[in-house]
Amino acid sequence: MGAEEDANSRGSDGLVVVPAPQPRKGLASWALDLLESLVVRLGHDKSKPLHWLSGNFAPVRDETPPAPDLPVRGHLPDCLNGEFVRVGPNPKFVPVAGYHWFDGDGMIHAMRIKDGKATYVSRYVKTARLKQEEYFGGAKFMKIGDLKGFFGLFMVQMQQLRKKLKVLDFTYGFGTANTALIYHHGKLMALSEADKPYVVKVLEDGDLQTLGLLDYDKRLKHSFTAHPKVDPFTDEMFTFGYSHEPPYCTYRVITKDGVMLDPVPITIPESVMMHDFAITENYSIFMDLPLLFRPKVMDALEMVKNGEFIYKFDSTKKARFGILPRYAKDDKIIRWFELPNCFIFHNANAWEEGDEVVLVTCRLENPDLDKVNGFQSDKLENFGNELYEMRFNMKTGAASQKQLSVSAVDFPRINESYTGRKQRYVYCTILDSIAKVTGIIKFDLHAEPESGKKELEVGGNIKGIYDLGPGRFGSEAIFVPKQPGVSGEEDDGYLIFFVHDENTGKSEVNVIDAKTMSADPVAVVELPNRVPYGFHAFFVNERATGATSRGAVNIAAAEAGAERETQAT
Repeated sequence: MGAEEDANSRGSDGLVVVPAPQPRKGLASWALDLLESLVVRLGHDKSKPLHWLSGNFAPVRDETPPAPDLPVRGHLPDCLNGEFVRVGPNPKFVPVAGYHWFDGDGMIHAMRIKDGKATYVSRYVKTARLKQEEYFGGAKFMKIGDLKGFFGLFMVQMQQLRKKLKVLDFTYGFGTANTALIYHHGKLMALSEADKPYVVKVLEDGDLQTLGLLDYDKRLKHSFTAHPKVDPFTDEMFTFGYSHEPPYCTYRVITKDGVMLDPVPITIPESVMMHDFAITENYSIFMDLPLLFRPKVMDALEMVKNGEFIYKFDSTKKARFGILPRYAKDDKIIRWFELPNCFIFHNANAWEEGDEVVLVTCRLENPDLDKVNGFQSDKLENFGNELYEMRFNMKTGAASQKQLSVSAVDFPRINESYTGRKQRYVYCTILDSIAKVTGIIKFDLHAEPESGKKELEVGGNIKGIYDLGPGRFGSEAIFVPKQPGVSGEEDDGYLIFFVHDENTGKSEVNVIDAKTMSADPVAVVELPNRVPYGFHAFFVNERATGATSRGAVNIAAAEAGAERETQAT
């Protein structure tokens, strides 16, 4: 670890930086560890098991180098030649105290497909945070799971002391890169919304290598959402970052050539969790929803008094949606719309229809992030996520919403050739608890939902359900078209996703027909190791079409381009 490594690792276009943090052992580190251990012993009950570190939420301790020639039942179509990747939390070290499902070092589980054969690999994203904990040989950074009551405030102060005394080095951020993946301008990126993107190189044999941080020639000074949007028609990427200090939200446009344009602060009244946003052909849509971060003194006192989590949902406030022209230089002409109180983790898509902007999203009421924190039972109360259509009239200022499903569905995906344009089909996961996926469901936005339904069943706007069966749980399903672009049928393609069987302890990758949603999978690939439940996935297609937003990239070309990025100037 050292400054010289960083000085020699910025590429010729100044984009990718290899993190070279300089943490310090010594008296200060030893004293803070001792103080922390005493307070943890007094204030944290270690006798209770941490649900999110048990069962198939438990991490796998070792990376898996490329394991080729995996058993395949069925066949892997040619359009799946490429790399299927999914990231999620996988803590390398046992936490000091609490643990939230959003904690954990990012590990990418990948399957390289070529000519009907499959190779599995898993690798940590080599973040600055992970490098420092490897240096110490244990967990050092504060966890989201610690941020509750008086103990939470103490752990915040411990992190600040470690930073001030240079025990930990925050020069390169402290994110986990555990949330999502995106591909733009020849780079596959691992994302978490508290940090900058990490560039991951895909090798010809399917292996993965972390190249470094992407700071866009030092123009990126704030955090970067885990859900940027790439326009498939312009190859531009649109993104934002939210903060606990003003400006609470900052919008950015990145050209098809990978150049980040000037920041556009978005004015919102207080710090909120803004996990996702959306784009249309001409607009970007921001969501000011009242899941609040509480760093203020009075909020902190209430948090200590009531033993509450640091994030709290305010059910008394309206949900606000801000619509801004995509290339606006400031937020003076943003239009704000109000709808009934709610929260949204994930949007499916958005587009324009006449005077209206349409947003299709997974909406829920009264979320409690403490439900995915600490000591939990195996069966968790659902958040109640439901598919909704929201409409915002740019001429009259009217806003409306329409429920498209009962609960519980989330992780919506579409044929991404239609991002920002009107489309028909949405594929979601079916949730039986906050985190466990029991199946994949297909919605037809051109059909009306059946009234009076209390369960998710085929009929009306539900065109198909792929049920995983008892004791089997899946993950986000990625749509891979048979042919790229919008000239063919929108749903003519495949869905690919990870599955874990809790009855046998084995994991696999399933491929199903997205058009028919047949119960008979197109392919099942048996994996050599257990794959823990995780978050978001992506597919990098091997075809050299230039359509980067569809994940269509020549892997060999991407490998060579990424290598050039990290050569010394």
